[in-house]
Amino acid sequence: MPCALMARPGARAAALEEALRGAGLAPLSLDIMRLEPRAPTPPEETALYDLDNFSRVICTSPFAAERLAEAVEARWPQLPQGVAFYATGRSTAELLSAQLGVEVGAPEAGSGSASEALLALPGLQEVAGERVLLAAGEGGRELIEMTLAARGATLTRLALYRRRLSPPPEGARRRLAAGDFAVLIVTSGEQLEWLDQWCSAATRQRPLIVSSQRLATMAAGHHYKCVFIAGDATPQTLAQTAAGARTP
Repeated sequence: MPCALMARPGARAAALEEALRGAGLAPLSLDIMRLEPRAPTPPEETALYDLDNFSRVICTSPFAAERLAEAVEARWPQLPQGVAFYATGRSTAELLSAQLGVEVGAPEAGSGSASEALLALPGLQEVAGERVLLAAGEGGRELIEMTLAARGATLTRLALYRRRLSPPPEGARRRLAAGDFAVLIVTSGEQLEWLDQWCSAATRQRPLIVSSQRLATMAAGHHYKCVFIAGDATPQTLAQTAAGARTP
């Protein structure tokens, strides 16, 4: 089967691998990013105990959802009333809902950029004077922070994990540099920037699958010639887009 190089880390990487196999591609992880749990700082600890003072909680990834559910369950035997939960994607929403037993608002599949689609939800338009908790990893998601602040919300960030970057294994690194793959799948700007040091002109001629217009714009700045934008970042959509874009 044609090779699909993938940069996605964590548990969602396994789901993407399965989806790629189902789409007729042989997945090969670049293994460049690991997600590590992070203990809350004293201000973040206070925010968790003050959960009832937030009107909305936004979760940005399945790993953040797992960590948030653990943190909340350890401090709140019963969830406070009146807190609305949101997620950047359906996978995150489903996990958070299953863990905490709450309804979670999220963009529909195929809505495009996770952050932009989230910010378009009706429940996040009128937030002036309200407190919003953003459960995420360290760094990133600046668009959510800036937009909600511009709408008048007071936003508190809860960084539940950190990302650790490392070089790809030698075999994957050679494939990447030689352009010896059918498609390359990248789901964050951090991944794209990190991989750039091992990419060549041959790499940039091959199909690159990204999960948003923002990433496509970044890829164009790095001189990728064949960029395909998936409708969202779910494993199924990424795999379908990769199957349609693959080259021999």
